Amino acid sequence: MGPLAKGDILDRARLDEVFAAYSPEAVIHFAAYAYVGESVVDPGKYYRNNVVGTLTLVEAMRDHGVGKIVFSSSCATYGNPETLPIREETPQRPINPYGSSKAMAERVLADFGAAHGLATTVLRYFNAAGADPENEIGESHDPETHLIPLLLDAASGRRSEVTVFGTDYPTHDGTCVRDYIHVSDLAEAHVNALSALLDDGRSSIYNLGNGHGFSVREVIDAVERVTGLTVPVVFGDRRAGDPAALISDASKARDELEWRPRFAEIDEIVRTAWAWHRKARL
Repeated sequence: MGPLAKGDILDRARLDEVFAAYSPEAVIHFAAYAYVGESVVDPGKYYRNNVVGTLTLVEAMRDHGVGKIVFSSSCATYGNPETLPIREETPQRPINPYGSSKAMAERVLADFGAAHGLATTVLRYFNAAGADPENEIGESHDPETHLIPLLLDAASGRRSEVTVFGTDYPTHDGTCVRDYIHVSDLAEAHVNALSALLDDGRSSIYNLGNGHGFSVREVIDAVERVTGLTVPVVFGDRRAGDPAALISDASKARDELEWRPRFAEIDEIVRTAWAWHRKARL
């Protein structure tokens, strides 16, 4: 593990210092704001950090001769897809500022590839979930917005209830459907993507998901099965910017990156999150 140099991707002077000090061969770009609801009410925050920050970063990379980047993008760039599962060729029609900011950042990277030879691997995440199976690290946001930790908090009495936003979506039970991908599987995909990029220097785009969709109601059921507890739930209106269903076709990543998710079932993902929750919060 290398040294930690703290900074802001909007701070060009700090980026110059870090690139000059360490002369990296490649960059993995994780830095972003990533809350859909917040992006709807404060879009400027998202365009400034996610788009302008990415531009500032790649300009520093160009000027310091760093020509390879792995970029964390999102299935939110697809918006409401016309067909499922979603392939990398599916048109990008984001319906919220977060998704738009990620799509814009992808365009910045593609244009820098054309103009300056920047080689980019774009990884479009579906819903990251779960915790380290060894219980060393897990989700802890402030405020917490992710579904599984919210449900675990409610089941264990740390919060009084969880609101389900929308029960009238065009899905099999009326609630949003998402493809949940375990964080350990995401981490492995990044290692494989970086290795491939360093080997051949070819720009690529990959979906990262399990290829299975689970509704909000089905995730609630999984939490109750795993914990043996009841989740207190209230039902509310739809939340602005939420697509009805997002399910991946990640066959390209499986074929080209030799990547296979190890945590494919929602109960497995919830089980790791519950183990972390009990260790960290109870």
